[in-house]
Amino acid sequence: MPLVSVRFFLVAAGLTLVFRLWLAAVLPMTGDEAYFYWWGRLPDWGFYDHPPMIGWWLAGLLTVSDAAWWLRLPQIVQPLLLALAVRWAWPRLFPQARAQRDGVATLVLLAPPFVWNVLVTTDTALVYCAVLSGLAWLLAVRDDDWRWYLAAGLLLAGAVLSKYFAALLGFGYLVDVLRRRRVAAWRGLLIVYACCVPALGLMAWWNSEHCWTNYLFNFVNRHGAANTGFNLKTPLLYLVTLLYVLTPPAVWTLLRRGPGCRATSAEFAIERSLLLLAAVPLMLFALLSLFKTIGLHWVLSFVPFALLLAVRRLAPRGLERLVRFCAGFAVLHVALFVVLASLPLETWRSLSLYPGIVLTYDGRALVERAAPGDALLASDGYSNAAILGYQLRRHVPVLGMGSGHARHDDILTDWRQFDGRDITVLRKTAPNPGEYDGWFRSVTIDGFEHRGARFWVVRGRGFDYPRYRDTVLAQIRRQYYGVPAWLPLSGCYFCARYFPDTPCRR
Repeated sequence: MPLVSVRFFLVAAGLTLVFRLWLAAVLPMTGDEAYFYWWGRLPDWGFYDHPPMIGWWLAGLLTVSDAAWWLRLPQIVQPLLLALAVRWAWPRLFPQARAQRDGVATLVLLAPPFVWNVLVTTDTALVYCAVLSGLAWLLAVRDDDWRWYLAAGLLLAGAVLSKYFAALLGFGYLVDVLRRRRVAAWRGLLIVYACCVPALGLMAWWNSEHCWTNYLFNFVNRHGAANTGFNLKTPLLYLVTLLYVLTPPAVWTLLRRGPGCRATSAEFAIERSLLLLAAVPLMLFALLSLFKTIGLHWVLSFVPFALLLAVRRLAPRGLERLVRFCAGFAVLHVALFVVLASLPLETWRSLSLYPGIVLTYDGRALVERAAPGDALLASDGYSNAAILGYQLRRHVPVLGMGSGHARHDDILTDWRQFDGRDITVLRKTAPNPGEYDGWFRSVTIDGFEHRGARFWVVRGRGFDYPRYRDTVLAQIRRQYYGVPAWLPLSGCYFCARYFPDTPCRR
């Protein structure tokens, strides 16, 4: 009799699904989600920051509704669908441990970030494609069946079109083949990589036509001096991240060598491949953490592999204890979110990020006070602009330099068409003295309080596009659109639009 029953799995699945649906309905749209919402509103073959997959998914969902809970649906059901996939694959990978399939599925379902994360981002599509690709690869390891290699390759191509972290999984496949040293395994790897060629070709073509923005963002613009250099704090933060997403008992199990499960030679070979799918990406992140902060969402694609490996190192009763720990931890998460949701917004008034919380919840009310009617509304930051745009269901441009992140607005906004217009800028922070004076004929600044948070309103009359181009846009070109000479460049929307006689080159 299985130690964790199918009934327990189904109850856990139903309760967590209800909780996630509730959480998705009560949480307002966050900055990243609202940013990607505009990708869905205006789908393309590519976008400024990342490959296009999540934009395509959101475009399909938007044909039905633009409600936050509906757009989050792929993320809401993700833990359940991944758990079902693991439950199906487990007895095919490890027949000797068939009785553990419900426990393993429950463990994946109750992994801490899978309990509460209902935010739809590029990682949503990446996690689906990467985890399913990895399971297909493990199934192919059994007998080198080309059909499973093909499935792994097609899903890896989907991961490539979701986020460039997919390369870590592809590298894990390479290391696994180097370990196995079989001709059939090399043929399988060739199939997998061949499936990714069209996806990589699409991204290379789109980037060559669009200033190579994916390259500039991921490898140049986001890595300022403050974000690089050896740092002892970031590896410790990465360790804490792993302890949270995997749970301390699972990490302890992975670090020690327990009695483990009975295994045939075929199962042992699959287990070694599973080890590489979990260890290679996580170890590469560990090396990167010496110089950069590793986001919690970066590791989500590899959490199921690590949990499956932990189960392989547990004695039969150990899985039951680990599932009980995760269930109790999940209950704490649910209780915490229920309590937080019941608190009034003003509870967080002492926090420095409180104005951002107010804007996220009450953006429409802020706009009604700052820019009523048909006034052209702008923001000074991309997150605020995206949130206001989602709440108003109209695009809100970013006036000013912005940051190195989330610059898709550079593609969507043509400042030439606003020459001479009056523009109202809603801000959470006070503008610097004279910050807007050179961009308008006249500027007035006032402010107001809403729910205890202070906001500033800049009203510019007569936008001076030529002056804005020669100051702000020229600096943006130098700082964010310097395409290296070695990259073939077929087009750049930014330079073609504002500086047709000046190439976007370093």
